[in-house]
Amino acid sequence: MSSTSPHSPDIARFPVLPPGFVFGTATASYQIEGAHDEDGRGPSIWDTFSHTPGRTQGGATGDIACDHYHRYPEDVELLRRLGVDSYRFSVAWPRIQPQGTGPANAKGLDFYDRLTDTLLEAGVSPAVTLYHWDLPQALEDRGGWRVRETAEAFAEYTRLVVERLGDRVGRWITLNEPFCSAFVGYAEGRHAPGAREGTGALAAAHHLLLAHGNAVRVLREAGASQVGITLNLDRIHAASSSPADLAALRRAETLHNEVWTEPLFNGRYPTDESETWGELADGSYRRDGDLDTIGTPLDFVGLNFYRPLTVSDAPYAEADASRRTAMDIRVAESDPYGTRHTTMGWPVVPEAFTELLVDLSARYPNLPPVYITENGSAEADTVSPDGAVRDTDRVAYLRDHVAAVSAAVDAGVDVRGYYCWSLLDNFEWARGYGQRFGIVRVDYDTQERTPKDSYHWFRELITVNRASTQEH
Repeated sequence: MSSTSPHSPDIARFPVLPPGFVFGTATASYQIEGAHDEDGRGPSIWDTFSHTPGRTQGGATGDIACDHYHRYPEDVELLRRLGVDSYRFSVAWPRIQPQGTGPANAKGLDFYDRLTDTLLEAGVSPAVTLYHWDLPQALEDRGGWRVRETAEAFAEYTRLVVERLGDRVGRWITLNEPFCSAFVGYAEGRHAPGAREGTGALAAAHHLLLAHGNAVRVLREAGASQVGITLNLDRIHAASSSPADLAALRRAETLHNEVWTEPLFNGRYPTDESETWGELADGSYRRDGDLDTIGTPLDFVGLNFYRPLTVSDAPYAEADASRRTAMDIRVAESDPYGTRHTTMGWPVVPEAFTELLVDLSARYPNLPPVYITENGSAEADTVSPDGAVRDTDRVAYLRDHVAAVSAAVDAGVDVRGYYCWSLLDNFEWARGYGQRFGIVRVDYDTQERTPKDSYHWFRELITVNRASTQEH
């Protein structure tokens, strides 16, 4: 680990959040752990996907990633030095059940047991995500999220994890970004399992929500007091006020947001399903009682945000309705923002973050408290001759987006915490290792960790907020 002295860029400013506000960082199992075939871990859909030629940039895989499985004490020490209140990590389902069902793999549970204890010893509260996209391949072979049996298997997996960690983990997240699992994985094909389907992707969305509801009930039975889900909802604008573009906006809202928010917070399915998907939304995968399970009350909702969307009306990409995917909804995206972009090509529009939070709170009066479970940026970091990592653009992004959260709080939105994405540079899914989101740089050849300027800025942000709390 580098011992480079801290450097505070002039750009740094420190928004102040309310007393008790939680600051943390987040990671995901497949993106950092490595050890893909050690200690009884079975293959996941991301192992299969990344080992398939042409699926990931440069043929990158998560076989080694950040080697967190072996280096977690060093990473926890980084968290301790950072001064965060909490660390959000995910459990790899195939470490616990290599085939997706059956008895627990003891060595898999042992790893997360050690990680949890090490975090607590460092004064960092663990926040556990049960599913961050690494479905056991054996379950995908039996239908994956397209079939109800996977949602039922998720309940048993949840039970195994909470029985082991529930005495020490205070915050539980069932799913991370089910939009990406269902639509990017089963409709767009850009993520694992790489499918391009219509009704199959909509069935996956439903079964992910059902799995969430099943898991909430298991967690409640085990005594968990803080249970939620993480959604990547989008702030979406229409390119114009024309009736066609406004109709496209409604379809985009259905696809990106209301598939999740309506069942979770309104106890119903989206009202514009037929307009959005036509015959693809046949509901054949639904059963009586599913909405009751999905809508089991939550203690919080996690929200991930990176950039807004602007949409307009467009023709179908696929003229043949029988070959149409669930992403093909007569909507085109554009980029009118005229602002800086991250290296992912995403526009930096922090005010859209405030708008999203305020709108969500107004739309759903029964919305539970919100935690920002991911927010951050991929940037072109530079390494100075003295070894310091300069990432001024990331510092500016974090500063402005934390300020956007503060503005939402001032507007009355009940936001309780902010988790920066990500602690470490890592495997960025289909984009491989070309995009760096970490506030700690990882040299993938040597596995050396070097805190960046943004790490030092985030530490000062936490210090300023704690001092402000003490003053009041």
